Amino acid sequence: MKQEPSLTSLRPKLEHAFAFAQTQVEALITRYPDYFPLYTEGGKWKHAGEAWTNWCEGFLGGMMWLFHQRTGNEIWRKWAEHYSLLLEHRQFDRNVHDLGFVFWSTWKRWYDLTGDPALNAVIIQAGKTMGMRFKEKGQYLRSFVSDDSLFIDIMMNVGIVFYAAQQSGDADLLRKAHAHCLTTRRTIVRGDGSTSHEGLFDLDTGEFLRQSTHQGWRGDSAWARGQAWALYGFGTAYSLTGERKYLQTAQMCADFYIENTSFDDDAPFEPGVPPNDWDEAGSQAESSAAAITASGLLNLAQIVQDPIHAARYRQAALIILDTLTGPEYLADATPGWEGILRHGSYHQRKGLGVDESVMWGEHFFVEAVYKAMALIEKESR
Repeated sequence: MKQEPSLTSLRPKLEHAFAFAQTQVEALITRYPDYFPLYTEGGKWKHAGEAWTNWCEGFLGGMMWLFHQRTGNEIWRKWAEHYSLLLEHRQFDRNVHDLGFVFWSTWKRWYDLTGDPALNAVIIQAGKTMGMRFKEKGQYLRSFVSDDSLFIDIMMNVGIVFYAAQQSGDADLLRKAHAHCLTTRRTIVRGDGSTSHEGLFDLDTGEFLRQSTHQGWRGDSAWARGQAWALYGFGTAYSLTGERKYLQTAQMCADFYIENTSFDDDAPFEPGVPPNDWDEAGSQAESSAAAITASGLLNLAQIVQDPIHAARYRQAALIILDTLTGPEYLADATPGWEGILRHGSYHQRKGLGVDESVMWGEHFFVEAVYKAMALIEKESR
């Protein structure tokens, strides 16, 4: 792995990227007010392409909350509140497994800023709604696809179930959240730390049947964004519960990512950026997986007790950010491009949002940049 970039060299790149992100988001909401995009086509957000599922609405407001927290600009707070309020009804949405994405990035940040119990009540309800997806036979939260399906993505959403259980004192909801994590760990996290996108179960018996995928190459391959969801999501589960198994799993997933992605200057997609699937020949770069991973690794670097692992995760995260804030990935030098981060991918098998900007990539890139700038400022005091 190449050396960690110096904080002196990285800081101006991060500050520029954060400012550019604000410019792009302001242009987006001015051009398309109250619109919640998923991915670009030819660098443009507004299009008629398929959505597949309804899961990205929290990321736009989530970036606005980060902009406000970083800059103190009250205009960003005004917009953040507006775009958060547009989602309030989703607290009762039983059609998706993504209520953590929707509410953790928006209402949770709003509540953390204000301590308003009315805001917290919405977050708690969203977590309880997520808990209704639980299948007793199989012990998992079902995906939006079907009753027999568990997605690795749900590890990024189970945190809101833990939170709702802890805030409301609901022991049964807490049981379900733990059961889902343990089932995911047992069935679709492999011994080498790689992950499958999906696990399928027998609905009559609850027996785990096989690993599958919708967005990776094959059921037994390693889809990069799912890997990022796993390392970030299990780390969050550990932070919320203190359960050591979750931290162990997060580290296994992080180590797989690092060991299977080149972090050297001769990397095929530049240091720290993986292919869409590590096992698929000719797979394209997936910058959103890198952005999610950078943010998740910065979290892990703060919670692991071993200083060697902490330094490794931080080094990898900062290398990824050095790459993503460079000219190949940051869209600041691409005229007419409406996104922030280039070379992301939504659904390669369906041909949706491939080699484009994707809204979760935007959000987790901004989040990772936000965390890295805070880290740099803390260390420079």
